[in-house]
Amino acid sequence: MSRHLTRMGRSLSGRFTSPLRSERVAARLGTWLGISFTVAFATGLFSHFTQHPPAWLLWPSRPVNLYRVTQGLHVISGIATVPLLLAKLWTVYPKLWQWPPLRSAGHAVERLFVLLLVAGALFQLVTGLFNIAYLYPWPFGFLQAHYWTAYIVYGALVIHVVNEWAKIRRHLFTRVEEPGRRRFLYTVAAASGLVALVTAGEALTPLERLAVLAPRDPDVGPQGVPVNRSAAAAGVTEVLRDPAYRLVVTGAVRTELSLSYADLQRLPQHTVRLPIACVEGWSVDCEWSGVRLRDLIGRAGGSPEAYLTVESLERSGYYRTSEVRPPHWNDPLTLLALTLNGRPLDPDHGYPARLIAPNRPGVMQTKWVARVRVS
Repeated sequence: MSRHLTRMGRSLSGRFTSPLRSERVAARLGTWLGISFTVAFATGLFSHFTQHPPAWLLWPSRPVNLYRVTQGLHVISGIATVPLLLAKLWTVYPKLWQWPPLRSAGHAVERLFVLLLVAGALFQLVTGLFNIAYLYPWPFGFLQAHYWTAYIVYGALVIHVVNEWAKIRRHLFTRVEEPGRRRFLYTVAAASGLVALVTAGEALTPLERLAVLAPRDPDVGPQGVPVNRSAAAAGVTEVLRDPAYRLVVTGAVRTELSLSYADLQRLPQHTVRLPIACVEGWSVDCEWSGVRLRDLIGRAGGSPEAYLTVESLERSGYYRTSEVRPPHWNDPLTLLALTLNGRPLDPDHGYPARLIAPNRPGVMQTKWVARVRVS
């Protein structure tokens, strides 16, 4: 029986041979994958901690385009990883049919980490692609699953690199001599670069005409700016028609404020140019006008060291409130915006007032603002 299984394993392995496969090709692809996964992992952590900062961590408000760049790079590098991962899996696929499958306890542990690496990488890329396309055909929360799986994948990657370092070092700076294998590597690199190029335009304005694979056109939407969540989807359409709307500033203040939309318009108005940068990778520069948040808190007598909670008219939703820490709300670029690109906010963009601040994810730029709590 053992001999039969051994012969069957060898037979299956022989069916997946190709002159394009080699240890050197696998090492080269693995190096590229390591770089792309490192970029995606680092920028993904930045995005996560920008949205969910620990109590001790104060993100800066400048440079204003930092989140736009890092999140665009996160999505672009993730998409560019797809051809690399598929090529790498094709190159090493025959090793899955080695017999016996487990030769020792150490070999079993090694294969376990390879399994975690492959399964986790496929999970991250598939769910990430669904996320930027706004499709969620699963019962679990994408954000939490994507975040924790990233640690598993990157940990398994580090262990795999350490285990294979001798092979990687042997081939890292050596030229692939065989013309067929060189063409294969050039083709994979070109495919990776091409899918990145035709996606990057959703974050890089000069390339927007090339963004044929981008799931969102940065120029399409009310007032020429996309929206992820409309007023109708948020259930605030009827509330926005209420003439009794008031913006309330409350909490640890000397004087509570209750301001109508007309009151907000009469306050000193300021105009800034800031990007709206979405976690799905798209971003677009906009001109915003409104009331500086620091002026509003100063009028109420709040401390410059206070933490703010901005609340939406939306009754439910993961991002119906947003914490604004001192580095951001004290920045003169941070507004409760009343206009977008020279016109009053469209309801889908947050009429009557929305938060806009530098170096923050779009999901934290709270729309339909009704209350600011100072603590």
